[in-house]
Amino acid sequence: MTINLKNFLKDKPKMSKMGDFQELEEIEGLEISAISADLYGTGRDDLALFYFKDGANYASVYTNNTICSESIVWNRNIRKSLIKALMVNTKNANTFTGTQGQESLASISKSLAKSLTIRESQKDEGTSQVVKTNEILFASTGVIGEKYPVDQIKGNIQNLVDKLRDVKNKFVWFKAASSIMTTDTKPKLAYEECKIWNKKIKLSGIAKGSGMIAPNLATTLAFVFTDADIPSVYLKSLLKRCIGSTFNAITVDSDTSTNDMVGIFATGKVKTGKIYNVLDPKLKDFENALQRLLLNLAKQVVSDGEGAKKFITVKVINARSQQMAKKIAFSIANSPLFKTAMSGNDPNWGRIIMGIGKSGEKILPEKLEIKIGEFKVAEKGKVSEEYDEKKIKEYLEWDSIIVEVNLKIGQAYFECHTCDFSKEYIDINTDYRS
Repeated sequence: MTINLKNFLKDKPKMSKMGDFQELEEIEGLEISAISADLYGTGRDDLALFYFKDGANYASVYTNNTICSESIVWNRNIRKSLIKALMVNTKNANTFTGTQGQESLASISKSLAKSLTIRESQKDEGTSQVVKTNEILFASTGVIGEKYPVDQIKGNIQNLVDKLRDVKNKFVWFKAASSIMTTDTKPKLAYEECKIWNKKIKLSGIAKGSGMIAPNLATTLAFVFTDADIPSVYLKSLLKRCIGSTFNAITVDSDTSTNDMVGIFATGKVKTGKIYNVLDPKLKDFENALQRLLLNLAKQVVSDGEGAKKFITVKVINARSQQMAKKIAFSIANSPLFKTAMSGNDPNWGRIIMGIGKSGEKILPEKLEIKIGEFKVAEKGKVSEEYDEKKIKEYLEWDSIIVEVNLKIGQAYFECHTCDFSKEYIDINTDYRS
């Protein structure tokens, strides 16, 4: 897949389902490289390395799929809270590869650790940094069940290390985000700033994901990098607190990937003093910024859903509990019938009714109110007297659609994001391995 930078950066149309491209800022203590190991046979970038010379505190959350990538198994066995590198490959998921996949990561980690250690020893800084294999994380995305390309990756490690650069050149971010794509049509990047005490903190994030998207997690890969000095234990808590309303609030096709990973890496270059617990008031601004960034990336994933033409938000309000609201919201959002109706600009609100009912949650139909956009379609157990199919069809021509379900039986709320199903979804997944 060739990315045209000029076309990507040009102004989006008025009804675009996504906002403007964000330029990411440098994160001190982070170097990045992205190269082609020719895993696709096309010369496109398919291998990325994120290197933290002085280490980075980190936290990550992974898929709930009971079958997961060997890369995730490797990461779960890393007990260190400070890591030195993250390597990401595309084209091959390293899933259901057995001992070959496991042994490949062990071999690659040795080669990578050696190359990074040699690189640091050659610098005239008076000290040498030794990189160990248990300080390296992996992420993989691509086809499941194919032999992991260990020789191709190992053969390109030196080039990958040689190409490491700091990220003062902002195009490096774009190059890295592009290198981890599979069926994605565009790279996904987001940036936020906040303050801890009076010191400015930067957060830069990239993600990939287009299909096989559903909670938990609801993405394929997402990585956030910050210069904040936050211990790993608090990063873990913050990440978990933010996941529920971001990456666990999106769905493309209701399929949870074997390779899902969301990670946050803190270089600690901006010293902010001791943090006493995750509820420390001086972390509040950081948590809000992290939540905004993750939601931005999550929405970009949905917007780029395989074959997607529309970005759809499903709101369930005034439920008895958030759990109830979430269950109903996803029951609607995951319905192929609902998603195809949205694709065809069909105001078939009966499919929304169906989605509510199949959730199994007990509601009061006589209180139920449904809106598509600002247009009321159902209320008091029947079609609304305000129902105007022509106006709703015109609204459904937009790229961004909102469906609101008001249960009127409580005060709880949940909002999830999805996309439509088009004919292109079938085409993409029919040809996925070709």
